[in-house]
Amino acid sequence: MTTKAQVLTIKKEFQKDLLKKQNVSGVGVGYKVTGGVKTDQLCLVVFVNKKRKSEVLTTQDMVPVEIQGIKTDVIEIGDIVIHKARTDWWRPAPPGVSIGHVDITAGTFGAVVRDVKTGEKLILSNNHVLANSNIAQPGDMILQPGRADGGQTPQSNIAKLERFVTIQMDQSEGGDDDSPTCSFVKWLVSLLNFLASAVGSKHRVEAKRLIKTQAVEPNRMDAAVAKPLDAGAISDEIIDIGKVNDVESAELNMPVWKSGRTTGTTEGTITSINAYIQVGYGDGRTASFEDQILTTNMSSPGDSGSLLVSKANNKAVGLLFAGSDQVTVHSPIIFVMDALNIDFHI
Repeated sequence: MTTKAQVLTIKKEFQKDLLKKQNVSGVGVGYKVTGGVKTDQLCLVVFVNKKRKSEVLTTQDMVPVEIQGIKTDVIEIGDIVIHKARTDWWRPAPPGVSIGHVDITAGTFGAVVRDVKTGEKLILSNNHVLANSNIAQPGDMILQPGRADGGQTPQSNIAKLERFVTIQMDQSEGGDDDSPTCSFVKWLVSLLNFLASAVGSKHRVEAKRLIKTQAVEPNRMDAAVAKPLDAGAISDEIIDIGKVNDVESAELNMPVWKSGRTTGTTEGTITSINAYIQVGYGDGRTASFEDQILTTNMSSPGDSGSLLVSKANNKAVGLLFAGSDQVTVHSPIIFVMDALNIDFHI
């Protein structure tokens, strides 16, 4: 019975010679696999990037069946590369990694799409990721990774904002009876006016009760596209998901997945369609959205911009832009395509 010590001795003696052979990328100790079944026989495992037929290899590049009585086993392992974090600098950058307008923290590079008019490749994500929630201007710089992940200009410059769909924020205004109802506020107003009178000021404080109202027309999406500085700096394949070349409408109970900057690749199920939902945008601002898709929770902050994809056929379904610890909210991809004049035939 071959012992581990025996195999290690042979490995140490012949490892350097084995690594000189074409396609060999590693050597180790393991159990021999015969006919797809792992045996209990220890052997010298020779790792190759890709198995090749013996007739295409020279005699010196062939791995011997055994070395000094120790069996060998050739195992194909592909090309080994470091596992980069989604918050790292990537070139070419694939969808699923960190990206963002130069003045925001970071979101997700959702997908590569084409401009219907010019045929050029564009980067798809959210308005609040690429256009700083309506504040940005076309031509503004987009970083990969986003600023929160160490992105800096000019070394992280990857694209310029091309266009976005403006988000209509809900408004706050006084109602028919806009007098304050809080007793503390009433007391504070009286105190301030008393002090103003005591110092001879003619100015007076007046409190108003604000009532939140929705935008005249609810939003249909939070979306934007950016034009890469160099088309070769982006990759078509979404991390873990691959290429997406078509779209379909959301259906209840549809199994879906996404690839995002923060939580990586996650799966979920569509729980509601045609949903009306109010979304917080920070600083007390909210925006109302109509006809949205809700799924089980499959995201965290920083995943905004991820493409929602059908598990069954890898077709685009929606664009992730918001969520809570119970649900994730997505805009139907059909709306996004129409508004931004893009398609997925990449």
